[in-house]
Amino acid sequence: MHSDTAVLNKEIERLEEELIDQYTRLAELKRRLPREPVKDYELAGWNGPVKLSGLFGEKPDLIVIHNMGRGCTYCTLWADGFNGVHPHLADRSAFVVCSPDAIDVQKEFAAGRGWRFPMVSTKDSPFAQDMGFKSEKSWEPGVSTFHREPDGKVVRVARATLGPFDPFCSVWHLIALLAGGVNGWEPKYRYA
Repeated sequence: MHSDTAVLNKEIERLEEELIDQYTRLAELKRRLPREPVKDYELAGWNGPVKLSGLFGEKPDLIVIHNMGRGCTYCTLWADGFNGVHPHLADRSAFVVCSPDAIDVQKEFAAGRGWRFPMVSTKDSPFAQDMGFKSEKSWEPGVSTFHREPDGKVVRVARATLGPFDPFCSVWHLIALLAGGVNGWEPKYRYA
């Protein structure tokens, strides 16, 4: 039994190292893709219209989370997690969550969840669709990273989709380590 455990532990360690290498390589490859010029979209900000270029603040880089809005428990789970890491991300890059919800809906929902990160609405903008996060059927969650070039032009550096077991939400990975694994668990807005 002891040798079986040692073999399993060795395999686990090898796979964990491979995953780290794979995630590192994947991010590297995404950054090497040709940067996509992006027009300066106008979005609805909480204090009025805001251009994509205005979301950078003083930072040269911007992380935009494409959230499906208050109707999605999964997107809410991700946003709850981003709330905790926002100060760390904001130290390195500008960060904003966008959703198709109207501003008043965003404000009420964010206040109820204690979210502290900036949000914008893509309700009347083609931004999310142009970035590849809206299909004919529905909105889709994901992340886009942008860079502001020295001449002020904005380019998209990389994109990724969000979903269970992606590298952006630790909840799935932690629950998977339980005796029964995920076992049909799904996020909720509130728990008993």
